[in-house]
Amino acid sequence: MATDTIEKHNVALTDSAAEKVHALLTQEGREDLRLRVAVQPGGCSGLIYQLYFDERLLDDDLLAEFAEGVEVVVDKMSAPYLDGATIDFEDSIQKQGFTIDNPNAQGSCACGDSFH
Repeated sequence: MATDTIEKHNVALTDSAAEKVHALLTQEGREDLRLRVAVQPGGCSGLIYQLYFDERLLDDDLLAEFAEGVEVVVDKMSAPYLDGATIDFEDSIQKQGFTIDNPNAQGSCACGDSFH
């Protein structure tokens, strides 16, 4: 599939998140991977986020490129749930990890791992 014909999604990746993804990919020694963001049924509130590296690019995937040459892939079924979401990476004394600010989430569970 030619990447110039792939539709673009509306998920943002902050520069700090792109830097972290790039660092992880460099650490893995893999330049053929993309960050895949998906929404799946599960968790206390009904839906959970999945973030993982994927070498595949499927026919219905939506793709966008960010700083550091990082590509983020979202499948067509997850795209409406993630429309307008921003993925960030926080590295502070209180917390380290990726966060997703999603304007479509109407609520989340107490542990923060799922939403509805």
